[in-house]
Amino acid sequence: MNREENSGNELDIENDEVMDWKHNETETYSHTQPLLFKRVKTTSQIAIVGSNICPIESLDYEILENEFFKQDWRSRKKVQIFQYVILKWAFALLIGLLTGLFGIFNNIAVENLSGFKLLMTTNLMTQHKYFKAFAVFAGCNVVFAAAAATLCAFISPAAAGSGIPKVKAYLNGVDAYSILAPGTLFVKIFGSVLGVSAGFVVGKEGPMVHTGACIVDRRDLITCGAAAGVAAAFRAPVGGVLFALEEAASWWRSTLLWRTFFTTAVVAIVLRAFIQICSTGRCGLFGEGGLIMYDVSAAAVMYSGADILAVILLGTIRGIFGSLYNYLVDKVLRVYSILNRKGAAFKVLLVIIISLLTSCCAYGLSWFATCIPCPTHESISCPNTDESGNNKSFQCPPGYYNDLASLFLNTNDDAIRNLMSTSTVKEFHIHTLIIFFAAVFCLGIITYGIAFPTGLFIPVILAGACYGRLVGRLFETISKLDAGLFALLGAASFLGGTMRMTVSLCDILLELTNDLLLLPLVMLVLLISKSVADIFNKGVYDQIVKLNGFPYLEAHAEPYMRQLVALDVVSGPLITFSGIEKVGNILHALRTTGHNGFPVIDDPPLSDAPELCGIVLRSHLLVLLKGKAFSKDRIFAGEEIFHRFAVFDFAKAGSGKGIKVEDLDIEEEEMDMYIDLHPITNTSPYMVVETMSLAKVALLFRQLGLRHMCVIPKSQGRPPVVGILTRHDFMPVHILGLYPHMKPHK
Repeated sequence: MNREENSGNELDIENDEVMDWKHNETETYSHTQPLLFKRVKTTSQIAIVGSNICPIESLDYEILENEFFKQDWRSRKKVQIFQYVILKWAFALLIGLLTGLFGIFNNIAVENLSGFKLLMTTNLMTQHKYFKAFAVFAGCNVVFAAAAATLCAFISPAAAGSGIPKVKAYLNGVDAYSILAPGTLFVKIFGSVLGVSAGFVVGKEGPMVHTGACIVDRRDLITCGAAAGVAAAFRAPVGGVLFALEEAASWWRSTLLWRTFFTTAVVAIVLRAFIQICSTGRCGLFGEGGLIMYDVSAAAVMYSGADILAVILLGTIRGIFGSLYNYLVDKVLRVYSILNRKGAAFKVLLVIIISLLTSCCAYGLSWFATCIPCPTHESISCPNTDESGNNKSFQCPPGYYNDLASLFLNTNDDAIRNLMSTSTVKEFHIHTLIIFFAAVFCLGIITYGIAFPTGLFIPVILAGACYGRLVGRLFETISKLDAGLFALLGAASFLGGTMRMTVSLCDILLELTNDLLLLPLVMLVLLISKSVADIFNKGVYDQIVKLNGFPYLEAHAEPYMRQLVALDVVSGPLITFSGIEKVGNILHALRTTGHNGFPVIDDPPLSDAPELCGIVLRSHLLVLLKGKAFSKDRIFAGEEIFHRFAVFDFAKAGSGKGIKVEDLDIEEEEMDMYIDLHPITNTSPYMVVETMSLAKVALLFRQLGLRHMCVIPKSQGRPPVVGILTRHDFMPVHILGLYPHMKPHK
């Protein structure tokens, strides 16, 4: 039986036992492997989705040139092709509209829930009812957090976390259970609102990407949805397109660029209309913090050689901090994965504990700040009591403000806006920035991975902006750059150090801050931080993809693959079907294996010599068996089968809607009947000779977006197919398990 089909592409029930921990300790590379490697045999392709272990499959992106496909294209008229094109653009329009509306709802809900909580806390603080203020603040946070965790733990565990790694894996060809299900979309929307409103150090940007991707379950449209999510979260339509190109999509083409750009443009129009409506005061407590825009264009962008040195230092240190951040997130996620296995109730309890810790830090640490006299500018309201702003009074007397409370007792968006405020050099004490940075850095790490939708963008921007402003304060005597601009550069450097993106992050930050004059410094700090961080580990999303066990195919081949050929990772025996096969044989193969593709071989008398006809998919076999297209004799089906089945019967079904073996009702007398597989066999499968280097095969497999690749013999007189390569055969865990003497590339 082919190794990947038996162990990689689908779940093989026989190989799903728990591994012995001591056995894993003998592996020299086990400390770098996914969590699943520690718990289950590597011969089962399963992943962690929302802390649940579930089977995963690869996606069928290849065009299957079988008789039904050819018949369909021969019969299509120009008007039908035109309707198909219009339908794809209509779906792109729908994704843009819905993502924009979801973004609007998210922002209004977060601003009103958070505003209600913060206003009550501020009112009690002005009355010197400090314990009641903390009870209200922490109580609201716990209620919101418990509600978000309950939705996630009991309805859709797959909605936990950012969602960007799941979308990235899906667009690479990995179909994990329920990551794009309607329930996941529901929990993503409401769970994100409640989680952000609970005061966690999280953002709604990552969940927005997942939300956009969940709207329509098809690859190109999911790419449009991911781009739309970024556009809705940051008001950055071009940044959304670049994010989909640089980080999300594994395959790209010009038509997808146009469609994605159209989708993000629709999002931008919807958000703009929403801003105009809310400017009239119709959105409750919704303020500037709802749709984030950190405008730093008012500051004069002038820099000297000392500023360049400061920026280089900023990027270098943030690259180190970024790699450290990724390392700690990886360790925390491993711990949470073990804790979350104790059940849904324990997940909710863990969220409540983190919520209480966050509330205690935000409220308690603010008492360590000293009161600062309010600035004398008439345009500044100080202290703020009824709206978000830089100057929160907290426990300070009239005419003074608490700079640390101005960061903690605000939404994360408003805190970033405060840090990036220009012409306010000494608004925050140095020790305030140090305390806030340490708290946000640690809270961001321990919050990601608990059971509700969490984004990494805002925590990273928040910590980076705080660090950048701190560097600006330290260099204020020799620097010409405004402290707010240093905060922007700090956010850029930390984003580059954690997420390892450059072009898309640069554009998103420029669209967020409305300042093109800072472009050279943003580019410089991103390149430096990413280069430094790449020395130590991979980007945070790449680490999470690997941690979850998703079999992600990299764009490059590993060096040790050059020492192997295709035959080295193929094993047997291989299950094949004849072009006209017995129903009983097919049913037995479907029931006893997890295969999704079977080679079809014609033997005499159907052909002069054994020859490979192609590959037939499990889903197509189930359609034929369900329709009982049987015959008592071993004969070809003929034209009758095209009247019996429509091409849409073989189209990809929605999540969980495909035919299963359990749905079949085959009588005993039908087991000895025959079924013609030629009409549904893909007659042009991709094939490689068995002596081709595995590195070359891996590149072909990934670039073509394949699910199955046939390995054929080099010499004649042997069976026409040696085996089938699929995604699992290229995974380092699988190859290094076969050849442990080989060393993975570090």
